[in-house]
Amino acid sequence: MATINKNSIAFIGLANEYCQLLEQVAEIEKDEFVNELLRLLPRLYISISDMESIELESEIYIESYLEEVYYDSIRRNIETVIGEDDTFLEVFEEDMKYSDTPIAVSISEYLADIFQYLYDFIHSIRDASEEHYNNCLFLCRENFEMYWGQTLCNVLRALHKIKFSNHL
Repeated sequence: MATINKNSIAFIGLANEYCQLLEQVAEIEKDEFVNELLRLLPRLYISISDMESIELESEIYIESYLEEVYYDSIRRNIETVIGEDDTFLEVFEEDMKYSDTPIAVSISEYLADIFQYLYDFIHSIRDASEEHYNNCLFLCRENFEMYWGQTLCNVLRALHKIKFSNHL
């Protein structure tokens, strides 16, 4: 097994916890789900943000383990639990600067997108060599910076509104 530092252990644990939460969403009430996400998402953000820069040892590749059918079932289950609050207006959408009308996005899709990155990451590091482990961490951090970090922040804003508008 690869040499693992405290920050990467924390991140792996949180990523695994996030994936498990989304896999069990159908069994959870909306208020509990929102509260768990509001507790977990900021910790995920901090954990990966604080991760030390990783030296790339070879070409990066993380295999995709998440099948489209499973992704869709996770997204639909989240959509069902979140209900009418699933859609929110996105101000950070790239197309927004070209549009006169607000752009609606869904909490369920954003959460499922984050799930996809973390699910593939968790499955890629199982029994990985140290080199592959470091490459997976590098790619996950790079994808966070470019894609799912902003998604995490945006969905956090929407979840905050649900919690404090509905007084869950």
